[in-house]
Amino acid sequence: MNGIINVLKPPGMTSHDIVSFIRKTFNMKRVGHTGTLDPNAAGVLPICIGKATRVVEYFDDFKKVYRAELTLGYETDTQDKYGEIIGRNNISNVTSDDIKMVFEMFRGKTTQIPPMYSALKHNGRKLYELAREGKTVERKPREIVIHEISILRNYNNKKILFDVECSKGTYIRTLCNDIGRRLGTLGCMTFLLRSKVGDFSIVNSYTIEEILKYTNISRLDNIIMPIDSALKHYDSINLHERYYDILKNGGKVDINNYSHDLYNRDLQKRIRVYCDNAFIGIGLINKAEDNTILKMDKVFI
Repeated sequence: MNGIINVLKPPGMTSHDIVSFIRKTFNMKRVGHTGTLDPNAAGVLPICIGKATRVVEYFDDFKKVYRAELTLGYETDTQDKYGEIIGRNNISNVTSDDIKMVFEMFRGKTTQIPPMYSALKHNGRKLYELAREGKTVERKPREIVIHEISILRNYNNKKILFDVECSKGTYIRTLCNDIGRRLGTLGCMTFLLRSKVGDFSIVNSYTIEEILKYTNISRLDNIIMPIDSALKHYDSINLHERYYDILKNGGKVDINNYSHDLYNRDLQKRIRVYCDNAFIGIGLINKAEDNTILKMDKVFI
């Protein structure tokens, strides 16, 4: 069994818990998630099964979409409502115009300092392990991109419900914390739902209960997507079946005879490769003198 299942992670379960559930339910060892989601958050968590575990690295290119709630007036050590309150501040001077202006200030490229309560590692140990021991270590700011951010509802300048589309590595908890401070007060995240990871949306995700139901009626094929469903953001080429053996063995082929705009692509650009409509893997285009060479980068068959 190879493919991807789009799981709707419930609050209270960790990403590792979901992986363990899939391993046990599907009776498979090769299972991996595509990026952690806060234990107390809910939402989309694509899970790779079998050979699809080798596609995890390509999820780095995906944008992610969240719906979150920011509550102003206090902040916690975890930057969400589940932590210990470490500060309070007055919010009576915060106006709706201030909130709109500050939200817009975070659009585009910006930097974040990762929170101590995160799975990032320092000298081989996860930061949240150090944080639980009362330790704090220096973390370097990291560049992130906020592609879109929009306020859905403002509850008396106290709670703000908003949607955000962002790059990999963005901590929404930290975003809430930073917005609160930029407003001249404090803030923390009080709700989080991940609604999309690349093309994997909450509308085509499956709950734990639904996955068990499909397992019990032996219909898992109905909910497991093919490996290339995670690679639709790459262009594709479909070659003649005579190239199949060469490609599946990681070989190179000359594609000069293919009338395709691949000739003008950047060198070493990744591309989905098919042979007689069968997915082979990810290849790289290389223009060498008068030849355009396709070299397999990763084979999935």
